[in-house]
Formats: sequence, structure tokens, C-alpha cells
Amino acid sequence: MAADDDDCAMPAICVMVFNANDPCGAGGLAADVAAVASVGGHPVPVVTGTYARDSAEIVDHYAFDDDVVAEQARSVLEDMTVQAIKVGFVGTPENLSTIAEIATDYADVPVIAFMPDLSWWRDDLIDQYHDAFRELLLPQASVLVGNHSTLWRWLLPDWSSERPPSARDLAMAASEMGVPYLLVTGIAAADQHIDNMLVSAQSVLGSGRFERFNATFIGAGDTLSATLAALVASGSDLGEATSEALTYLDGCLEHGFRPGMGHVLPDRMFWAQPDDDDDNDEDPGPDFPGFDLPPHDTQH
Repeated sequence: MAADDDDCAMPAICVMVFNANDPCGAGGLAADVAAVASVGGHPVPVVTGTYARDSAEIVDHYAFDDDVVAEQARSVLEDMTVQAIKVGFVGTPENLSTIAEIATDYADVPVIAFMPDLSWWRDDLIDQYHDAFRELLLPQASVLVGNHSTLWRWLLPDWSSERPPSARDLAMAASEMGVPYLLVTGIAAADQHIDNMLVSAQSVLGSGRFERFNATFIGAGDTLSATLAALVASGSDLGEATSEALTYLDGCLEHGFRPGMGHVLPDRMFWAQPDDDDDNDEDPGPDFPGFDLPPHDTQH
């Protein structure tokens, strides 16, 4: 028997993700779709191009035209209510401009922006992309997510101190471009641990420390940022969403697998596997204070 429309009227938590297709399933749209769905959201994927890659390395990237990206996104936005937007690697300054225009038109929707490591790309293309991201998208972003070393090279390229920049140093640089919150991952800590910090220009808002895994992962950043976007979309405050997203990522990495001859991929569906451990012994994860995420239009 077919379901009645009224029986299917439960409100959906829709997360629009702009990203490239990753044919090996490590990151890109594959990571976004799996992560958003795993935490109860409905992924609304807009493909901005595709990588040519395997699980060991990125060979190349082919971007879609910006009008194709715009038509995909606007067609869905005229039909569905989207509660959050996640932006991954979209390939060109033109695509970034299109996404920034869309974000402006939906100013009440929080934007989670992720900056991946682009060291595989040509230097001139990296510079153009970084400049466009800084000028066009960061003023729209509610939260910027990135690895400490990646954000350091991008946001503070002239850093001259003997000590590495702190997460707050990076947040102060990002705040000059209108970004209120920064989630910095992969900060080296003592005893084979890494720190992940949610910061603003004014203070450290929360920190989650996890044991370093003896493996090289790909796709972790897309997984974390998409999960964060979905949890924010579901109504969680930013502190709670960050804690849950980091705990989920830690589980994905702990259950990581190597499907090819390259690096390890996060298992974003680890929670669906049989588990003989006592649930009562689970680590509750990092504790972040609760606070609301402001709409990104306040940054203009």
C-alpha cells in the first residue's frame, strides 16, 4: 500500500553540500552524503566537479561550469528548505562566486566551510582558489574547518615566530575576513595525541583530545565538516555539535579500512556494525560549552 502524503510529512533535516565527486569514496560528495545520513540528516548533494584519483593520490581535478553548479543548487532550493550548507572543494573561483551568491540569498542558513590540503595542485591554481575563498566565501561562513598546518599555510603565510601559531592566532586571522568560529584539527599534542579546538578570536571555546592513529587517512576533513553541518542543521548548538562531530569522526577513524593499495578510509557506517563491547563503557567524548551559532549574514 502506498503511503499517504500526510503520513510522510515529518520535517526533514536537509543539508546542502557543495563538493567534488571522489571516485574512490574517500572524501568529496561520498563522504558528505554518508556522514550527513549517519547523523540523521538528508544530504542534498551539488556536484561541482570530479577528482581523478585513487586511494593513494589525487591525479587531477575537473571542475563543472559555474552555471551548472548554480542550476543544481537553485533547483533544489526552490523545492526544499535547507537548514545548513557545507562547502568543500569546488574547484574554481567562479564556482566559489556562485556559491557565495547563493549563500547571500539564503542568509539565515549557516555555512560550514572546509579548506582541504591542496598541495597536490598547481601553485598558481592554489593561490587563485585561496584568494577567491578568502574574499568571496569566508565573509559568508559561520564556521571554518581545517587542519592546523593547512590553515597556517593559508591564513598566516608570513608567520615568523619560532613557535607554531595557536588555534586562536588562526582564529584572529580568520575573523578579519568575517569568520566568527574556527574548528582547527590535527594540532600536535603530547603522548601521541592530537588536539582539535573550537575557537573564536576572543577565546578557546572547547577542545577535544584524541589518541593519534598509526595510519594515514584520507577523507577525514570532509567527514568532520559534513557531520558538523548536519548536527547544526538538526538544531544542536555549536558546542554540542562540535563535540558530537569529533566523537563520530574518532569512531570513523578507529574503524577505518583500506579497500585499495593506498591510504585508510574512515568507516562512516561503523555504528551499523555488530559491537560486542559494553555500551556503558563508551567514552562520552569532549565536552564543549553550549552556545548558539549566529546567522552568517551578521558577518557583512
